[in-house]
Amino acid sequence: MSLISEIIGNVPDLTTSEFLLLCLASFFTSTITSAFGLGGGAMLIIIMVSFMNPLDIIPIHAVIQMSSNMSRAIMLWKHIKFTFMLPFIIGTLIGVTLGGLIIVDLPKYLLQSFIGIFILYSLYGPIAKNVQATNLKFVGLGAFSSFVTMFVGGTGPIIAPFIRAITNERQSTVATHGAFMAWKHGVKIIAFGFLGFSFAQYTPLIIGMLLLGVIGTWVGKVILVWMPEKVFSLGFNFVLTILALRLLFEGLRQVI
Repeated sequence: MSLISEIIGNVPDLTTSEFLLLCLASFFTSTITSAFGLGGGAMLIIIMVSFMNPLDIIPIHAVIQMSSNMSRAIMLWKHIKFTFMLPFIIGTLIGVTLGGLIIVDLPKYLLQSFIGIFILYSLYGPIAKNVQATNLKFVGLGAFSSFVTMFVGGTGPIIAPFIRAITNERQSTVATHGAFMAWKHGVKIIAFGFLGFSFAQYTPLIIGMLLLGVIGTWVGKVILVWMPEKVFSLGFNFVLTILALRLLFEGLRQVI
């Protein structure tokens, strides 16, 4: 027990109780994401802000989310729709490269507000029921979402409306979203590595959160399989709407 406490104690700026809380948060947020396809990543980053150095949150969050999304995609791999994966990959490489080259931090409130408005419009605006997916749109989607994720972290809601538009049932939506997001977070991790971020100091926390996250993903998958399609659609839109309103609120709060 003393060895475990010593290992946990080596994680920068975290007490043992905070360490355990973050691991439990990884479990619950992964369960939510696996059940509804999104929401957990944004919730997790909010929780991490309460305990960790803000400069370290986004790269660590990327590692946890890559694992969560990848495990979700693997568990539901038969349902993944790869049609627009290649253009999305091309776009993410462009977006992460541009984001990594920018030294001056962009105004976070502008990004948050824009994303919030975009999500609400994509859900309830005139195009909400008729999103036309094309290769070019997915290149742009990959570039924009990957660029933004270098600054604000959880950007799953940006691509969620498009993934929902190209999938026709809940398991396909969750699996495809997981596959796209796993790739995006993986590219982001590599970018932060090149930028000099040291992941090694957070190894115990990463391992703990990854293990609990995989378990949470499995629990969420059980809920997803059991859940009726109509309930999933309502839950999906509800979670996405709450996340969009939160982004708008945070953006306006910083302005005021």
